[in-house]
Amino acid sequence: MQLAQLNIARLLAPVDSPQIAGFVAQLDEINALADADPGLVWRHGGDALEGDTVVGDDPLMIFNLSVWRNTDSLFEFVYRSTHTRPMASRRDWFERPTGPHMVLWWVADGHRPDIAEALERLALLSREGAGPAAFDFRQRFTPDGAAESVRRVAVSG
Repeated sequence: MQLAQLNIARLLAPVDSPQIAGFVAQLDEINALADADPGLVWRHGGDALEGDTVVGDDPLMIFNLSVWRNTDSLFEFVYRSTHTRPMASRRDWFERPTGPHMVLWWVADGHRPDIAEALERLALLSREGAGPAAFDFRQRFTPDGAAESVRRVAVSG
């Protein structure tokens, strides 16, 4: 089994606006960092500037969808790599989420989820809270559905 993840965020302005330029300027570097990470199995390769990462009909709602070897490899990338640099400025570019904006779930090796599947998992997490079918870093589950003990680490939302 491998770990799928979806992260959605609503931009404060259109992706081609000067207000979002700092975010856009870092996309290639952060994507290259992810691509080089040994924990990454696959990532949706859409181009934010071309609208390939838009959720539904809202051009300001964008997504990141990927598959990782396990929760630890994704956590290391998100919170302990250069990826933390743009995260520190995310409030400059994105609205503060009012509900879950990231979801994790286990998929069979080789499965590549699409955005519809990913949004269903996010809706499940929002409706029912963390469980084996949809969870987050705060409350993790193993591929066999068991609750996983999580090291106490600060995870900001």
